[in-house]
Order: sequence, then C-alpha cells, then structure tokens
Amino acid sequence: MKKAWIFVLWVTLWSHLAHSQQLVVEVTQGMDSANPIAVVPFAWSGQPLNEDVAAIIGQNLERSGFFKSMARENMLSFPSTQEQVFFRDWRVQKNDYLVIGRMEPSGGDQVSVVFELYDVLKEQRIHAQQVSGSTANLRDVAHFISDIIFEQLTGIKGAFSTRIAYVTSEQLGPNQQRFRLHMADWDGMRPRTILESSEPILSPAWSFDGSKLAYVSFETSRPSVYVQHLATGQRERIQSFPGLNGAPAWSPDGRRLALTLSKDGNPEVYVLDLQSRNLERMTNNSAIDTEPFWSPDGRHLYFTSDRGGSPQIYRLDMSSRGVERVTFEGNYNARGRLTQDGRFLAMVHRGSSRRFQIAVQDLQSGRLDILTNSDYDESPSIAPNGSIIIYATQQGTRGVLAAVSLDGRIRFNMPAAQGDVREPAWSPFLR
Repeated sequence: MKKAWIFVLWVTLWSHLAHSQQLVVEVTQGMDSANPIAVVPFAWSGQPLNEDVAAIIGQNLERSGFFKSMARENMLSFPSTQEQVFFRDWRVQKNDYLVIGRMEPSGGDQVSVVFELYDVLKEQRIHAQQVSGSTANLRDVAHFISDIIFEQLTGIKGAFSTRIAYVTSEQLGPNQQRFRLHMADWDGMRPRTILESSEPILSPAWSFDGSKLAYVSFETSRPSVYVQHLATGQRERIQSFPGLNGAPAWSPDGRRLALTLSKDGNPEVYVLDLQSRNLERMTNNSAIDTEPFWSPDGRHLYFTSDRGGSPQIYRLDMSSRGVERVTFEGNYNARGRLTQDGRFLAMVHRGSSRRFQIAVQDLQSGRLDILTNSDYDESPSIAPNGSIIIYATQQGTRGVLAAVSLDGRIRFNMPAAQGDVREPAWSPFLR
C-alpha cells in the first residue's frame, strides 16, 4: 500500500505532461440563477488602448459563474453617463444589472477610470467610483473594478486580482523534458515563467502575504525545497536533508515552513523556522505522514497519513501535540486544503466508485460532498474568498486545470492551447 501511495504522490504527476501555452477559461456550468448583467464599453477619446477594460470586467463576471454577461452586439445603446441610461432598454432585454464607465488620460501614461453600477429593476445606482492606473496595467484596473462589482452584488470579496501558480512540462525528446513553474492572472492571462528546469518541479505554495513561492525542485537530482521572492526573483535553497524533502506549507505568520522529510528513515512532518533554521519534528509514526497544511489561525497542522490503514487527513494541535483523525468517509482522502475561515476542507477523495474526485467536508457538521465527476482529479487549491476550488484533472488524453465552486454549482475548465498543466496553487488576496 505504501509503495502504491508514494507512486501516486510523486510519479503519476508527470505521466501525461507536455508543452503548455496560455490558459483559457471555458465555463462549463454556471448557477441556474446566474444574474444577467450588461457591461457597456467604456467611453474613451484618447489613442487606442492595448486592453478593453469593460470586456475584461464582463469576462471576469461571466467566468465566475455567478453572472451572465450580455453580448455587445445585442446592446441597444452605449451610455457612459447616468443621463444617457434608459432603464427600459436594459429591462426589456432582461438585464438585472448595468455597468457603465468612461476613461480619460490623466497625464503621462496614467488613465482615470470612472465606473458606475446600476440596479436595472430598481432604476438605482448601487455604486460609483474613480480608479486610476497606467496604460500598461489596465488588466489590473479591470480586475480591481471586477472585485468591487462582485462584492457589491454577492457580498463575497472578489478574487479577480489574485494570481495562480502552476507547473508545466515540455517533451523535448526521448527521456528529455523541460519543466516550468509559471505565475499568471487568475484567468491564466499574462503568464510569467518563474523557473525552468530539466528536472521535475512540484508543490508550489504561496506565502500568506503573496510575496513568495515555495516549491520542490529536483534540479540537484534529488528533491529540495526552494523559496522564491517574486518581487526580486531571488531564490534560496532551504536546508536540505538526505531522502525526501517535500510538500512545503507556509505558516500564517510567514516565519515557518511545514515540510515532509524522510531524513530519519520514514516520511514525517517537520516545521522549519526560516530565521533560526531550527527544525522541529511534529509527527512520529511508522506510517507515511505527509502533505502538511496550516489552519488559518496557526494553531493546528493538518496532514495526510495512512496510520489508520489508508490515506486519511489528520489534525495536530500545535500546543498539546495531540493528533485526531478528521476524515472517515471513503478509503482515500488526501491533499487537503482549508478555506480561510477554517470551516471547509477540500481534498482528493476516493470512495466506493474507486475514482479520485474533489470533495469538500464541512468541519462543523462533518458532511462530505463530492464536487466533481472525473476519474482522476488532484491538487485542489482554494480561492482566498472560499468560493472556488481549482484543481488538476484529465480532459481526454490531456491534463488541464479545472475549477468548481464550493457548492458544486459552478464549473469551468482552464485548458492550455496545447499540452498539459498541473500543480495549481491559488494566491492569497494581493491587495
């Protein structure tokens, strides 16, 4: 059993990887009651811009699954001020909400954007705001405005300004691959390569302030943990030990990393203080203990262990060192992740169907819901607002990223133009 499990954790991740291009979001299932919204092209009188801010906002809202964005060709008018809005036109076309805006040069490469959000049925303005940005960062402006609109209409903080990290591999020839660690906008746009290597890259993990990525690289021919500072590009190799060095997870205060090490002969969970380099062993069991992750308050470490006969998720109290089992349903529960409120636990689950699927467990009630219906899903990562779980799966013969809402009502895929992508990690809020 242990050999088979280690194989799942470390080998099958790379069985289908190939060349990856920019990701593209394809909504496959939205809410039955998705709110119709019209995002009118923003007025602009300057030189042509390299980004369409209103189009990006509409795409963000549509791709969230909570909204259905109206096609521009169906719009009867293109208002940019309140005086130009005729609510009857938008009501006849069954829109619940309307977004209008105008943009003006404000000196140098700066642009001033004023947007307004309306409730069409009530004929009321819900919100208006002015935002500034540079012509080179109009996507950031659009994501920021999308966050505001999303929160105004749903009560949930928007996560459009966040980033995702993921790993790809390019087959260069027989027994030769090129692995890449990427960072991109939440929607896969503006991808940036963080690291290239001829050896595998695994387990990217964001620090809680979003300034660093920890990951596992085999570039020295054995697994080592590295920390990359995203602003400067500087990276450092964390203290490396013989055997397995893997599954890094940041503490909420950013001062410690939880790791899986086999330096004493068996995979166990350790905590490394990044300043003092003091290493503390947290588990001591003849079973495999791996995949640690922290509770948001830092008081507990969760981890995967087969000490009960099959991989399940356990919780360790950092003060008492007491360990309790958390998952019981199914014969395989692993790669857990918590929502920021600590209530919901996402995981890779296998039950009687023998399929590896993404499931979520309510830690208050104990209820477990299976969210996906694929045969082999892996590596769940939760958006910082707790609304969406991104994960790796198979689409035909290719590996893709996919996402599902915490209640299972929203689904979308993020395939690359060609090839596969694995190991997604969603950033925390970045502003």
